[in-house]
Amino acid sequence: MTASEITLTHVGGPTLLIEVGGWRILTDPTFDPSGGRYFFGWGTYSRKLAAPAVAAADIGPLDAVLVSHDHHEDNLDGEGRKLLPGAGTVITTVPGAGRLGGSTVGLVPWQTTTLEAPGKVPIEVTATPCRHGPPGSKPIVGHVIGFALRWEGQEHGVLWISGDTVLYDGVREVPSRLDVGTAVLHLGGVTFPWLSGPLRYTMNAAEGLEMTRLLRPRTVVPIHYEGWKHFRQGRPAIERTFGAASDVPAPTWLAHGTPATIAV
Repeated sequence: MTASEITLTHVGGPTLLIEVGGWRILTDPTFDPSGGRYFFGWGTYSRKLAAPAVAAADIGPLDAVLVSHDHHEDNLDGEGRKLLPGAGTVITTVPGAGRLGGSTVGLVPWQTTTLEAPGKVPIEVTATPCRHGPPGSKPIVGHVIGFALRWEGQEHGVLWISGDTVLYDGVREVPSRLDVGTAVLHLGGVTFPWLSGPLRYTMNAAEGLEMTRLLRPRTVVPIHYEGWKHFRQGRPAIERTFGAASDVPAPTWLAHGTPATIAV
């Protein structure tokens, strides 16, 4: 089997439903209602500002869940956790797999596993590097990974999901190892000014643009830019930054809760 198209549904924040080749794959499940206050440790906290566009009860059957990291509730919250036991495969970091338990698959950067099932196109899932903060922050923010998905039939390159990361040498390594056709970028320019001043924990629009220039993908899909108080750059800032550049594709914006089909 091959698959040259994917259907993406943006639930909100980092949560994306990917449908391809008979698979239904969810990223970073966040389905709690709006208004909740969450503490991330070391004096950091935030509030969820938007409800999910699709309720957890309506997301449907899942074959796999990709969790870039499990220890921050803006990437895996209470309602999202309830979906994991019913998913065929859960893939996350090695420490995260230890915390989630069961048959969760833990990967380190550049390690690969394969999703296989009768009647479905096999999908190779490779973990990619992330650093969820400034240099030296890993002991505080923990391990995070992104995901590259490769399957037969892709005409333009792999599907890459950046995960929560700033732009650093590990992420810059991705274009030298992977031919990326569709880049799903976690943006938002996250900061906690009361703790770390201007230091960021995810890419801002300028870093997203720089990464896009390095990757040279056919399609760029921004996610993780709205819905939480600690996201500092929303769609207008991303549009201004990418709109001023003539050498990259315009971002493909996903209407929340509405499936969109993209050629891969």
